[in-house]
This record gives sequence, structure tokens and C-alpha cells, in this order.
Amino acid sequence: MIQNPSPDSKSLIEIGRSVVQTESEAVGKLAERIDVNFVHACELILNCEGRVVVVGIGKSGHIAGKLASTLASTGTPSFFVHPGEASHGDLGMITPLDLLIAISNSGETPEILTILPIIKRMEVDLIALVGNIDSTLSQQATVTLVTSVDKEACPHNLAPTASTTATLAMCDALSVAVLQSRGFTEQDFARSHPGGVLGKRLLLYVNDIMHQGDTIPLVNETDLLRDALIEMSSKGLGMTGVVNGENKLIGVYTDGDLRRTLNQDVDIKTCPINTVMTSNPITVPVDTLAAQAVQIMQANSINGLFVVDDRDQVHGAFNMLDLLRAGVV
Repeated sequence: MIQNPSPDSKSLIEIGRSVVQTESEAVGKLAERIDVNFVHACELILNCEGRVVVVGIGKSGHIAGKLASTLASTGTPSFFVHPGEASHGDLGMITPLDLLIAISNSGETPEILTILPIIKRMEVDLIALVGNIDSTLSQQATVTLVTSVDKEACPHNLAPTASTTATLAMCDALSVAVLQSRGFTEQDFARSHPGGVLGKRLLLYVNDIMHQGDTIPLVNETDLLRDALIEMSSKGLGMTGVVNGENKLIGVYTDGDLRRTLNQDVDIKTCPINTVMTSNPITVPVDTLAAQAVQIMQANSINGLFVVDDRDQVHGAFNMLDLLRAGVV
């Protein structure tokens, strides 16, 4: 049971709200800085013939790693290099065809400044995300994006809070602008995430999960309800399709239909299936995404679907449990 907040709890709530408000204002002010420099930065990324190398240290390093990961998963080859390790051999990862993005709130991070002369000699373009436009890093950059904030959310104005949030937002703005400029699609995204839920939702088709051949529950329209129940029990999908003499799907019968039938005091042994089936059932073609099938089933409150071609010939069947096993829902 949730109790009324104590005085201390109320204080914590106010602190939390203040932090969120401060960071929200910091991000809001970034919109004014999306200008020609932002365009230039996007163009450098889009025109990069090598990889985008992102560097940063401390909290900025975490943001840099996230930017590299986001770029890599949305069509821009990218990776993170720790600037401290760069001056001890990892600088060899950077080639003249690459682009460097350096993140530093102060713009004076020694580990980053140490590698700048080498970057200059290699004629590698540099995008700087800094809080201080007059900093050394900003002055050395090909293009600078300013992510300064009026104050940190920390009461001492010390711990990187609002500044890291603002920098992360600017990195996301870059990533999204670039992916849209590339024409990066949902399918492209899925190919970068084949093992995750997103990949499965965008790459998995009903053809990949449906029951086929003899495992499809089917009865003829001239069969009895008793025969349909036997078919449903043996195939375990909680439903059976009903086909006519031309093997076209004309109806379905489900567990839910059985409950409704029993309420009608029907004789299971003598009742023809075509008198109690659901006619003109909802179906999907083979090239339907599994995620789309989920939406269809949820919208129509049904637990299973039959897969048919343009002549209503049955090619497969599946239910919500199959989608769960496949990780689509």
C-alpha cells in the first residue's frame, strides 16, 4: 500500500522535478543552435568515405559510445575510441578517409588535445561537440556544435547532468538527420538488429512461423462437427479451417465457436460443420510480416489466422502462441 509522502519524500519529489525541469530547459534551448553548422556536420558525416570515429572521456565518453553505436546501427559505419588509449596505439584505428567526432564539455580534455596534431597531419575532418565555443578543441575543429547549458542540475553546478543530456540530444539530432538523409528504412534497421525484438518484428514473416502441410488443421465442409473437434485436438492450434470441394477456405471453427455452439444445445455427433463455422474468415497472405499479423489479430480479437493465396488455397496456419515462441510479441 502506497502511503502519503513524508516531508522528506516531498523534498525528494521536488528535487526530482527540479532536475527534470532543468534538463528539459537545457535540451529545449538546443533547437536554436540547429543551424548551418549542424548542416555542415551532417554533410561531413554523409560524405565520409571511411568510418566515423567518436572520442570522449568520462561522462562524455559514455555519450560518445552511444553516438557511435547509434550511427553504426543506422547506416553509418562508426566506432568509439578511448582518447587515452588512442595515444598509446589505438590511434592506428583512424585512417585518412575517416571522420573524427570529439565530445568534451570543457573543450580542453588533455587526452583529446594530445591526439589533435596527428589528426591534423592526417587531414581528417573534426566535428567538435563542446560546451565552450572558445575552447582549444572548438578552435581546432572543422565544425563546432555548441552544447553548453546555463547550469547543471546538480545543486553544486558541478556534476555533468544537464550538459550530458543536452549533448546526448544533439548526438541524437545528428544521427536522425543523417539516417533520414540516407533514406534509411525500417528494413535497413532490422538488418542491423537481426537478433533483437525489433529485427524480428521487421524481418519475420508469417511464412517463417506458420504450420504447413499435414500440420494444418483442415476439414471438409461436408464433415461433421465431431470430425472438426478431432482435427482441432490433433493439430493443437485451437481452430480448424473448413474447405470446399475446390480446397478453398470458406470458414473456420475455433475453441470460442465451440463454447458458443454448446450454449445452443447442438448435437456434436450429427451437426454439420458448415452450419456452425464462421464464414468468410479473416486471412493473411504468405508475405505478411508477423508483426502485422499480431496487429490484425489484436484488432479483431482472434487467436489464430490461416495463410492463403489469391485463390483462397490454404498454405499455412498459426496462432498467438506461435508468435510468442518466435519472439514477435
